Amino acid sequence: MQNILYIILGLTLLIAGGDWLLKSAVAISYRLNIPKIVVGMTVVSFATSAPELIVSIKAALNGSPDLALGNVVGSNIANLGLVLGVTVILGAIDVKKTFYTTDWPVMMLASLLFFGFIYTDGVIEQYEGIIMVVFLFAFLVYLLRFQKKAVEEDIDEEDETPLELYKVVLFLGIGGVALWGGSELLINGAVGLATLYGVSERVIGVTVVSVGTSIPELAASIIAILKKEKAISVGNLIGSNIFNLLAVLGITSIITPITVVDQGLLDFDIFWMLGISFLILPLVFVPKGLRLGWRDGIILLGIYITFVYLTVS
Repeated sequence: MQNILYIILGLTLLIAGGDWLLKSAVAISYRLNIPKIVVGMTVVSFATSAPELIVSIKAALNGSPDLALGNVVGSNIANLGLVLGVTVILGAIDVKKTFYTTDWPVMMLASLLFFGFIYTDGVIEQYEGIIMVVFLFAFLVYLLRFQKKAVEEDIDEEDETPLELYKVVLFLGIGGVALWGGSELLINGAVGLATLYGVSERVIGVTVVSVGTSIPELAASIIAILKKEKAISVGNLIGSNIFNLLAVLGITSIITPITVVDQGLLDFDIFWMLGISFLILPLVFVPKGLRLGWRDGIILLGIYITFVYLTVS
């Protein structure tokens, strides 16, 4: 019971901390007169990946690399299977052209790069982490130069409301502490739960931890659909997957190399991640071009439920 309490409290702190960090980071960017497009592509993206990043770094440094890897692989599967699945069941989403010209190809490239690095020797070395981060920055530079309009459309207008300076400092401080404390509690609870039930840290990572760190995206998607506001774009979720692979795993492996402990991650999880990532492309075009509807949502959610069932059993 104590481990479950740690996990719930840890996830609560991570979600709140990520939100506070995002608010303060955006406010600082506007105070420094950084262009809106740069804010959207760098500050917002990095801040929303902060919970996954902190959890992965802490897990790797604490000698739990499977939690770090499971968190990212599981989050990527959850973003497409659970979050996107539930969202399009509640309401259809029109997909932009940038999906097949930029977003999806880069996600597949990032996924295959990760697969190539980890599958050959079961380790992401520091130099491989550097390659991943360089690839991420090259992608950001490309977006800023050639995809400005698409990026600007995805930035939330409400982020432009200026925050008072003391609030910026307060949110930054509290957000940082909440992220660190939340990661400590989450990892302690996850490792404790794995030990107690005799399952591997990888199983806890790809199920409990990854779903927890995907909750903000799921909540935002459901609220947007229920309020009949501009639906969350597929590009946002794919962008989150790209950042999870290149920024979270890249930065973590630069700090300390990540070694696979549970072979199931290489034999099972990574192929599910590649499979669901690839499947998004035909789903977007069939049966109706550039649109995801409730049938697609049922397929995606069904795949995610099957993945979790097979992982746990």
